[in-house]
Amino acid sequence: MAERTLRGARLGGQSFEDERGIEFAARQQAGYRCVNGHEFEVTMSVEAEIPAVWECPRCGAEALSTSGIRPEQKAEKPARTHWDMLLERRSEKELEDILKERLELLREGEIGPAHLHRANAKRRVKSKA
Repeated sequence: MAERTLRGARLGGQSFEDERGIEFAARQQAGYRCVNGHEFEVTMSVEAEIPAVWECPRCGAEALSTSGIRPEQKAEKPARTHWDMLLERRSEKELEDILKERLELLREGEIGPAHLHRANAKRRVKSKA
């Protein structure tokens, strides 16, 4: 039998390759500290850009880099309301005109819920009689 038989080897087990002649990539250690005081290091490639924020492996909180790298502050847009979006399409004068027109149609029974139309129709019939 051969000296290096695979009998009894399990899947996903040990590798039978030697590490001789393998050149590992250059690495660097990036240190982080979370708000709960946990400190840890992450091994990264020398070519990698070190992120300013990393998730703490102990508590899951956001941890900041101990090397002084700070996250970029993004300019926040103010929340756009329905009124803001409406003013992008129409002027206030146009909106006032549309409101007057729609109120007249509503009062005349041309638009609106059906129960209002029936009530207005009964009043009109009584007033004509």
